[in-house]
Amino acid sequence: MSRTPRASIRNRAPYLLAGVFVAGVILAAWLTRGRIQPVVSGYPAPGFEVTDAEGNPVTLEDFRGKVVLLNVWATWCAPCREEMPSMQRLYDRFSRDDFEIAAISIDAPAGSVDSSGNVGGEPVAFARDLALTFPVLLDPSGGIQHLYQTSGVPESFVIGPDGVIYKKVAGPTAWDSESNIALVRRLAGAR
Repeated sequence: MSRTPRASIRNRAPYLLAGVFVAGVILAAWLTRGRIQPVVSGYPAPGFEVTDAEGNPVTLEDFRGKVVLLNVWATWCAPCREEMPSMQRLYDRFSRDDFEIAAISIDAPAGSVDSSGNVGGEPVAFARDLALTFPVLLDPSGGIQHLYQTSGVPESFVIGPDGVIYKKVAGPTAWDSESNIALVRRLAGAR
């Protein structure tokens, strides 16, 4: 019994489709090479624009030449509340010429709910209640999470004066630990 040309094509169709799909993936990877960078240690930190408590724009470029602890957080996040006092103690140890914290809240505006169902908060009041003196920055759209490819809050990045990420931490940590102090000291001394 011989196969008809139509049956032969039908039998090969899944393989042809898979080949076209693989070729498409390879072509897409080749066309976007160098444009998509992972947000991990050893890579440049993506530039961002958020606002301060008064609504003024703040960018990563504003911190050029300093060590930056970029912290993505929210008022509804209990682990964020837990780690913030250690961030304040780290902030108090260094000069503003050498070190800055960019604590970026992803809270929706007070009285509203974000796309994940979290009730909006008041980050400035939250910081005041914890006696935090480092800048509280606002990104109610949560765009910083997509830009920095975070998996939740808190998530933090230590960025050197050269704009490179030196440490990424998912979840809360003791920012005033000896190892974190030594890292900031080393990066600040390298400028």
